[in-house]
Amino acid sequence: MAIQVPPGGLRGLTLGAGRRAQTTVELLLVLPIFSLMIFLCMELGNIAHQVILVNHSAYELARIGSLVAGPKGGELDSATVSESRAETKMQDALRQMFPSYYAKITLDVSKEFTMDDPQATGHQNFDLIVRMTYPVELLFPVSNYILADGPNKQNHIMKISVSMRMPIEKPMFR
Repeated sequence: MAIQVPPGGLRGLTLGAGRRAQTTVELLLVLPIFSLMIFLCMELGNIAHQVILVNHSAYELARIGSLVAGPKGGELDSATVSESRAETKMQDALRQMFPSYYAKITLDVSKEFTMDDPQATGHQNFDLIVRMTYPVELLFPVSNYILADGPNKQNHIMKISVSMRMPIEKPMFR
């Protein structure tokens, strides 16, 4: 009984067996990096969606606040600007926009004098500034730790801050 050696020798036999395992090892090395890239792209899409949502809602809140902050119809005192009335209405609107997430969102309202109207004596213009901070819950593994705000990265939260400026609507009486 003779052992038959293949034409390339025994050496070729062992190389073929090693190459099959090499493919598996390369796949195991590349797969985590590939999945990390996929998760990162998906997380960035989630963040982009939340940024659009927060910008739109902050704009709507600033619009509501600018209409409510001015004097009520028929009031002659055009200098009256009520931040508290505007903030109350905006908090109600925010509660309707985000009923289950309302407690986590911070809303800061302030007014800023812009200028005296050159066409009407004594008519002052104000802008309502709305600052909204919205915590985004990051969803996908590994990327949620990389993109989270410190120092508590294990909470997987990234905060989005938006500032909107809207002129306060006030009638001009002469």
